[in-house]
Amino acid sequence: MRRLPVYLLIDTSGSMKGEPIESVKVGIESMIATLRQDPYALETVNISIITYDREVKVILPLTPLEDLQLPNITTPDSGPTHTGAALEQLCHQVEQEVSLSTPERKGDWMPLLFIMTDGHPSDIMVYNKIIPEVKKKKFASIIACAAGMKARIEPLKLLTDQVYSLDTMDSSSFKTFFKWVSDLIEVGNKSVGATDGLILPPPPEEVNVII
Repeated sequence: MRRLPVYLLIDTSGSMKGEPIESVKVGIESMIATLRQDPYALETVNISIITYDREVKVILPLTPLEDLQLPNITTPDSGPTHTGAALEQLCHQVEQEVSLSTPERKGDWMPLLFIMTDGHPSDIMVYNKIIPEVKKKKFASIIACAAGMKARIEPLKLLTDQVYSLDTMDSSSFKTFFKWVSDLIEVGNKSVGATDGLILPPPPEEVNVII
């Protein structure tokens, strides 16, 4: 069975401390529970979680949904948001973890990337430099979420044209967002190989589309 790799990049800078990061955890747990109810997703979806603040941590390497145990997600009291370094680590993980197709065998499906931040890249030069490398990895879809009123939209639009925002950072909003993410993964899971374009389901009211 070919795998569908799904990468989650989660901003864990100091501003996410407290209710925001606890709400993210609830949302991810809800997403995983939803996906586990889909037998095909259970067989094919593999998830990785990379967190980033002043440090970048691969807290969950690419893991089958069936075997996944959500690790603890922590935040420092303060510090920068090294989004560029996180994307560098992402490229390394994809090179190491995603199997490419060869004439002899079929590799994994094109991966999906979801990135969430409540601020902007502190390492903007690194961020701008790594974007072309991320795009070379040929993700089937890159979904960016700007969470909260202080999140910067412009850097995310350099990475992808699929940018969405959340006005509030409570558990209800994050749970709704990650429920939508699970819907996106299920759509991607069923359509990979059938079409070049991934038609996304419309977001819920809490998730704003950025044009």
